[in-house]
Amino acid sequence: MTATLMQVLDSNMANVALPYMQGALSASSVEVTWVLTSYVMAAAIMTAPVGWLAVRYGRKNLFIACLAGFTGFSMLAGGAHSLEQMVIFRVLQGVCGAALVPLSQATMLDIYSFEQRAHAMAIFGIGVMLGPILGPTLGGYLTEIYNWRYVFYVNFPLGILAIIGLLLFMPRTPVRADLRFDWTGFSVLALGIGSLQLMLDRGSGEDWFTSREIIIEAILAGLGLYLFTVHMLTAEKPFVAPAVFKDRNFITCVVLMLFGGSILMSSSALLAPFLQKLAGYPIATAGLTMAPRGFGVMAGMIFASRAGGRLDQRKIMGFGLVGIALSMLEMSSWSPDISARHVMVAVLAQGVCIGCFFNPMTVMAFTTLPSSLRGDGTALHALARNIGAAVGISITTFTLAHDIQVLHEEIGGVITPFHRALIDNVFVTKWLNPATGSGAQFLDNMVQHQAQIIAYSNDYRMLAFSAVPPMLLLFLLRRAAQPRVVGGEEHRK
Repeated sequence: MTATLMQVLDSNMANVALPYMQGALSASSVEVTWVLTSYVMAAAIMTAPVGWLAVRYGRKNLFIACLAGFTGFSMLAGGAHSLEQMVIFRVLQGVCGAALVPLSQATMLDIYSFEQRAHAMAIFGIGVMLGPILGPTLGGYLTEIYNWRYVFYVNFPLGILAIIGLLLFMPRTPVRADLRFDWTGFSVLALGIGSLQLMLDRGSGEDWFTSREIIIEAILAGLGLYLFTVHMLTAEKPFVAPAVFKDRNFITCVVLMLFGGSILMSSSALLAPFLQKLAGYPIATAGLTMAPRGFGVMAGMIFASRAGGRLDQRKIMGFGLVGIALSMLEMSSWSPDISARHVMVAVLAQGVCIGCFFNPMTVMAFTTLPSSLRGDGTALHALARNIGAAVGISITTFTLAHDIQVLHEEIGGVITPFHRALIDNVFVTKWLNPATGSGAQFLDNMVQHQAQIIAYSNDYRMLAFSAVPPMLLLFLLRRAAQPRVVGGEEHRK
């Protein structure tokens, strides 16, 4: 749980500190999001082979090695002095951090029976949700009192604590030195996912498909994912077992996780700069304002775990999705003069709905999946979350930058010296006269400010509508029957 907390804490603190990293690393508003997407996509690529690596080298050995690497590269990321260095260290941090969540989940699922899993998931989720609670607040205070580099340095004590705990308490699992790795399947999967992320990250700067680079990356992304699918279905021993895709509940929950990860991370990545750049909140205040969402998620998970035994899990998930969509629509109406109290109440309610969605979705994903496929299942579940988060952040960042540019041109196009509002007004003539340099600059700043407000509103409205397709997928889920144990293996009635 501490290992997973480190990963969640890291992402939430980095969100708050992004505007400060942007200046220190000489990056644009689009480029600075690579700090998030480079980590998430590296983690996505390395999540798929986690199941194989855990069997080959032993779950305990892999867990400790990944924790040590994650902690070390966090320290190096904190000391980065350029965007290139930061992206490299974040990629390596993502490679090591990929295994933390699936290994934690697989361990938890192994040590609890079916009847205890919803309750165990709630306890586990409460610990993990300390990340969204502490992350924005702690990241804000560390950045304000010291600087943004401490959002990475704070991983050091947690990493040492988690490593000591694993060394002392986690039982050692057998090592299978005879296993061979499916390099072909892994290589084409890495090619597809990596090319897709490069295309999304660099598309806006390269004018999308007018650029030869973007066209090549799009072709490689499609080719890599196609070859991975073909190889998985035809190879004798692929590193991802095809049988895991035969479980309807599991594959539906993987698709749901793609949407959920996208909405969750994208909304967080948008909220921090909105509060700091537009609403003018100090970074510590912005972090404190965002913290209630973590409390809401905790409350939602507790409710879902307790209600799951009496209510249909699909209804709880539907309630969560409807609430998420409504909260995003409400956020699309925000203006820079919104009060901190209003923001805190809104994100608290949103967090409750997020908890009501994610807790039963995780339970339903594994209730019908045989325990022999649990390693591959947890890896693919985490892979879906990472891909959804990276793609969601890239799309929302691009649409935000694009909308700001288009809206600036549209609003600025109606402001001329002959506009009725700029004629026969003493204040306007003195301060906003577009014929003077200072007046033109002041007007341009006002236009840019209004364009940003509308662009953020459009992004939140887009996130609200993206919560609709997952609602339709709920009809594909089957309510799981109680398991019966046959020969040590869980089966469904």
